[in-house]
Amino acid sequence: MKEIGNLHPKEVWKYFLEICQIPRPSKKEEKIMEYLIKFGESHGLETHRDEAGNVVIKKGATPGMESRQAVVLQSHMDMVCEKNSDVEHDFLKDPIKPRIDGEWVKATGTTLGADDGIGIAAQLALLAATDIPHGPIECLFTVDEETGLTGAFEMKPGFFDSKILLNLDSEDEGELFIGCAGGVDTLATFGYEQEKVPSGFIAYKFTVKGLKGGHSGDDINKGLGNSIKIINRFLWKGTNKFDLRLSNLDGGNLRNAIPREAFAVFLVHEDDKESVVADFNTFHSDVRNELKDTEPNLVLSLDECNTPEWVIDEPTQYDLLNALYACPHGVIAMSSQIPGLVETSTNLASVKFIQDNQILVTTSQRSSVDSSKTDIANMVESVFRLANASVVHSEGYPGWAPNTNSEILTITKNAYVKLFSVEPIVRAIHAGLECGLFLEKYPELDMISFGPTIRGAHSPDERLDIASNVKFWDLLLEVLKNIPEKK
Repeated sequence: MKEIGNLHPKEVWKYFLEICQIPRPSKKEEKIMEYLIKFGESHGLETHRDEAGNVVIKKGATPGMESRQAVVLQSHMDMVCEKNSDVEHDFLKDPIKPRIDGEWVKATGTTLGADDGIGIAAQLALLAATDIPHGPIECLFTVDEETGLTGAFEMKPGFFDSKILLNLDSEDEGELFIGCAGGVDTLATFGYEQEKVPSGFIAYKFTVKGLKGGHSGDDINKGLGNSIKIINRFLWKGTNKFDLRLSNLDGGNLRNAIPREAFAVFLVHEDDKESVVADFNTFHSDVRNELKDTEPNLVLSLDECNTPEWVIDEPTQYDLLNALYACPHGVIAMSSQIPGLVETSTNLASVKFIQDNQILVTTSQRSSVDSSKTDIANMVESVFRLANASVVHSEGYPGWAPNTNSEILTITKNAYVKLFSVEPIVRAIHAGLECGLFLEKYPELDMISFGPTIRGAHSPDERLDIASNVKFWDLLLEVLKNIPEKK
């Protein structure tokens, strides 16, 4: 970490390291909230917190910049908390352990939290600086972006005053984002009965791990493996070929992460033992071959285990495995207007046995076309309703329609060309940003999103490109220097 503290820009990395010491899971942001409020007050800056927990810190213009328009810089406090199953880490109390790995900064077996900790760090460095020219700025830090956009949903109009917003939550240096997808979650619940384990049956634990995982928006078009789809494929075939009985199925964790790991405990008659092992070996070879280019570290294992106390009833097992097999996952449609942009997608995110003999399946749908978002959510719902599950949808969030005539877009493009002598790419993003919700409450906002390069977000492979963070910081300062006069 000492080496990271010596990277440029030093102040940004300094605050990023401080943020890494503060637990900040979604919906558990109290400690980072307290840190931000203390930071603002200790620097003599106007600091406010709203009922949702969002924090805004305001700083006046530097000398000679008083006539410039005010700008709000925005990032979110929470981070996705994912770790490898063999890593001991409590996200509620343990610090993130960042390290330099070649050209990247990454964590040790966990998510790094650069999404969006690096945005927070840039804001704090700017607020603490005494030698950076800028007009009036407001630094907005929102809560629970990753699991529900709660802070953006519950923010009241008037919490900030600026009409220009710089969102610091995108992950591709050299690209400026002027639009994003909207999204909704679809949750299906199966009830089951516990039945006694049949006599003469032996138990196996089937494990899938080593997948890359990733962001269910940014990475959905990369052909990555889905641990739930993989494990269910074997269970479905086994159920139809043998008298396979399921005791437990656990895969994935977060609605906005492609599931990396899954395991199942099932039983088969001891007479089928050799056939099951032979089928597993064939399955292992097939799946490894299918994913050899995108998932070189995939690990599948089948091990005998202790006999569980019960299995789920056969009708529920039949419904669950058929629904998971039929449930779509991945890209549904590409944009016809913006080349290379995923327009509509769905993510089969997690399967969990929960209390009261219930199984919860979580999925999430995204689209830059609102009607298509509703359509794919209904498609997923229909699959689970046919399988006798109860289905509900989340409230969802709106997309952000691109504005190619944006003044802040022109300013940022010109700043990028001036600094780096190359045109930045201007595009929309398939991931969800809070900008659509801000626009509902502040219709006059002119917005843009940019950031350093982050790869593997929402997975333990998350990493931040060191050189891109320098360019991100330089661009931010150049944009602030060129904010126009008040109208």
